[in-house]
Amino acid sequence: MTANIGTIDRAIRLVLGLALLAAPFLSGLAMFESGAATVVSVIAGIVMVATSTMKFCPLYRIVGVQTCKL
Repeated sequence: MTANIGTIDRAIRLVLGLALLAAPFLSGLAMFESGAATVVSVIAGIVMVATSTMKFCPLYRIVGVQTCKL
């Protein structure tokens, strides 16, 4: 896997991923009362954090986007 995520993109993904992971458990929002919203938020957060740490996004590869400098 060749890196295709740049530094700023990685930072944004990490912050957003951590927020998505924490939101269902810390926010107290009514939308997280259902199990489906919690599951979607946690899965999206895990994907965001994982792609940030691996510096690789499969969707970027498919679309042909690269935010890192070669």
